[in-house]
Amino acid sequence: MIELARLIDGATNSTGLSDFGDDHWREGLEILVDSANREAHLNATGTAVFEGLIGNLLIRRLEVEHWYTLHPEIEEQEIKAPLMVLGLPRTGSTALHNILAADPAVRVLRNWESASPCPPPETATEHSDPRIAAMEQQLALGDLAMPRMKQMLPMTATSPIEDQYLMGMDFTSQVFMPMAQIPTYVEWFNFKADLEPTFRYVKRVLKLLQWRCPPTKWRLKNPSYSQCIDALDKVFPDARYCMTHRAVEDVIPSVADLYYELGHRNTDAPDRHWMGELTTSNCQLGMQRMIAFREANNEHRFMDMHFKELQADPIPVIERLYAFLGENLSDEVRARMLDWRHQTPRDKHGIHEYNAADFGLDKASLRQRFGFYHDRFAGLT
Repeated sequence: MIELARLIDGATNSTGLSDFGDDHWREGLEILVDSANREAHLNATGTAVFEGLIGNLLIRRLEVEHWYTLHPEIEEQEIKAPLMVLGLPRTGSTALHNILAADPAVRVLRNWESASPCPPPETATEHSDPRIAAMEQQLALGDLAMPRMKQMLPMTATSPIEDQYLMGMDFTSQVFMPMAQIPTYVEWFNFKADLEPTFRYVKRVLKLLQWRCPPTKWRLKNPSYSQCIDALDKVFPDARYCMTHRAVEDVIPSVADLYYELGHRNTDAPDRHWMGELTTSNCQLGMQRMIAFREANNEHRFMDMHFKELQADPIPVIERLYAFLGENLSDEVRARMLDWRHQTPRDKHGIHEYNAADFGLDKASLRQRFGFYHDRFAGLT
């Protein structure tokens, strides 16, 4: 049984801090813990994993507020016209994010600073910060526990990462969904949660991270942006978007298997069919909301990109993206991007194999269910 009061007390006692900022985080955390306790059938490992993650996120939130108290001038930082990569998961967006990160003129959220944003990074030590080595050690332990993850989602301590954990610090995030069967939390997140305060909090952390460690030209990536696009737009009204595409029947079983790999050790009764339907429903909702947003006079803010063209030769696609942004792609940056691509080929750590039927999924049925998406983006899927 996860004891919420004990976790909150533990975070305040371990840090000596008590200011969590605004109270929006409490609703999501209470629903998450209630859902996990009643519905997730957590084993001892699962309970420990949930408690460890929640406790860590509470501590990080306290630390962020403490730095703002010490340095209120951080609030004056601006996040201008970020590029946000979104769309369905498993569509090449991680590779794209890494390629974009090769440009030294842009800023990405790095794995190590996502996990531990405080103290905020500094330019002088951003490549030697001890949190980098700590994250490498954590990733090595993760490889031992979940060896298949490197096939699905290879990463390093310094590689760019989604801002799911920053959203998690407000306890309104899809980061919790692969961990266990928590239908009440999923329903709340999808249809009842107010995501605008959550994205305001994400922006707050991004300001902190760029304060002593520019550049400030952000390249962010998160597939769940699609589901939350209206709230995202209220907080980042000048954002521009790159939407990645791939055939849904190839995407959803792969995502379901990724989710299963992340969460099946947390219960003695893992349910693959639950993961299959969770993935399908989330992707369907995201694409429906995304299409509605684009058709509400926002089409000019989007550039579309196909998985296969990025895999075949990323440079022409990146040139098109830079032109869309009104920016110049120099020969030096091209070379850096190609260097990352050559050093990180697809399937570097082995081929990701899965069976759609294990998750109650049928590729023909998926194609039919997502006909609205394939019709809207004909030629890209």
